[in-house]
Amino acid sequence: MSVRDTIESKLRDTFSPEFLEVLDESALHAGHAGAPEGGESHFRVKMIARTFDGEGRVARQRAVYRVLQDEMKNQIHALALELKTPDEI
Repeated sequence: MSVRDTIESKLRDTFSPEFLEVLDESALHAGHAGAPEGGESHFRVKMIARTFDGEGRVARQRAVYRVLQDEMKNQIHALALELKTPDEI
């Protein structure tokens, strides 16, 4: 399973989002420090989930980082997060 697929699967299972998009932006960082050959290191996640209701930006980010902690240690170099509730769109 690709890193992108792993991210998507874990986030779907944990947050049951109404919308989820996981973009591999590794090609934009090719040649930079922390960008391994072959990519799958830099990602952008756009997610809309009811589970974020009542949570601030930092709490939402921490929740995602907890779910992806293994990938953050070993595979993901950079992770950009756009996290909203359905009421915020």
